[in-house]
Amino acid sequence: MPFICGVLFAQNFPSLEPSPEVYVYAEKLSRTVSASYWRDLAETALWASSLNTGNRTGDWLGTITAAVNDLAADPNLPFDPKARGEYILVYMHKNFLKTYSERQTRLDELLRTGRYNCVSSAVFYMILSLSSGLDVGGVMTKDHAFAAINTGREVIDVETTNSYGFDPGNRKEFHDSFGKATGFAYVPARNYRDRTAINPSEMVSLILSNRIAELESRNDFSGAVPLSVNREALLSKNTRTEHNSFFEDPRGDMRTRLLNYGAWLIRTGKDDEALAWAEYAGTPDEKAWRDFVYAAANNRTVRLIRSRRIAEARAGLEALRGRLSPAGFGSLDGMVLEVELAEQVNGIKNSGEAEAALSRISSEWERVPEKSREDLRGAAVLKEVERLGKNGDWLGAIAWLDAAAGQYGGNSLFESTLTTLRQNRVGELHNGFAALYNKGDYNGAKAFIEKALEEYPGNRQLKEDLALVERTLTRR
Repeated sequence: MPFICGVLFAQNFPSLEPSPEVYVYAEKLSRTVSASYWRDLAETALWASSLNTGNRTGDWLGTITAAVNDLAADPNLPFDPKARGEYILVYMHKNFLKTYSERQTRLDELLRTGRYNCVSSAVFYMILSLSSGLDVGGVMTKDHAFAAINTGREVIDVETTNSYGFDPGNRKEFHDSFGKATGFAYVPARNYRDRTAINPSEMVSLILSNRIAELESRNDFSGAVPLSVNREALLSKNTRTEHNSFFEDPRGDMRTRLLNYGAWLIRTGKDDEALAWAEYAGTPDEKAWRDFVYAAANNRTVRLIRSRRIAEARAGLEALRGRLSPAGFGSLDGMVLEVELAEQVNGIKNSGEAEAALSRISSEWERVPEKSREDLRGAAVLKEVERLGKNGDWLGAIAWLDAAAGQYGGNSLFESTLTTLRQNRVGELHNGFAALYNKGDYNGAKAFIEKALEEYPGNRQLKEDLALVERTLTRR
């Protein structure tokens, strides 16, 4: 069965194996910055941008290399690090960046369309700055990313989404297209709270993070999984073990993506696949995965019960016994057992089957959901009462119900049923008397009703029958 082993579904699941090249990139970015480091960063950023898209990165690396060479040959490129950093920002906006797009985080798309966001523009700025010999790093806040230049005298923020974003908040001369100063432009300094400096690997990882968020916003949780796996691999050698709330531990973030895909399988009714996914991708002893397995198992159990596939629900639950917590298994076991017992009770056809059902209910009492225990027992008792009543055996039904009440304790339902049964028995006795009386067998009718009064000595109907037959006999 598919929920026992994920092999049957594994071929349809997103890959949990990182791309082989990710470890090469991780190793390159973990090295000391050198003259060729910009190329390593560019290759890694293009890989992260095109991963699982089917796009080729080679041509865009050529575009970046041409920009690097263009800057290197530019006679106007300042020597001073601060001025050079600002020059590169303006160059980038003049030649590449055209339209801000909040979710456009990919470097290849930036180069192709000119659309960019804070991450893609910051990565591109870092590549160009590194190629020009600048000491540049990344910075992130809760919902933003930018670059920072270390000139040796100061660290300067660079808001890469704006061509005037070098050292935000300082006065900038504004020039017209002929180079004439016409006034000043201002980029207000942002209130960067809880800022965190991040290394190049971590900056590139934000491309993957943003792509993951975009995919999940479109319910493509399957597509998000391999990106998270590769993000974790990229950062496995080159990230800090402690992170704040907006730069989550890569392994923990990957586990979240795996769980999100599983939750999507549950939401879309693919419970068997969800359980196979838990076996394929999950950690059995981790509480989050145990809770996930319980949710999927609960949905599947309910679905099978509603389809009256009770035996399948039981078999599936038993197969999951070792993957559920004792409490989780007990809850689902009680759900299935309740239905199993209800089916047994509904199928009662004789007193032996009724006794067997009652015996099982008693033996499984602690496993049966508490809210259903008395109802199931009462239903089994009354099922036999109903059968006896249909056969006209009111006396047998009364005796059965009296015995059950004595064994299990009385209740209002038993009492009301006994009242009805006794009324039916009295009616049966009255009808027997009437049949004899109407045939003119008055002595036989008197003997019959006297015996009936021994069974129900105070019953008004039977006493009236006796009086009637005695008057009749007296008149004769």
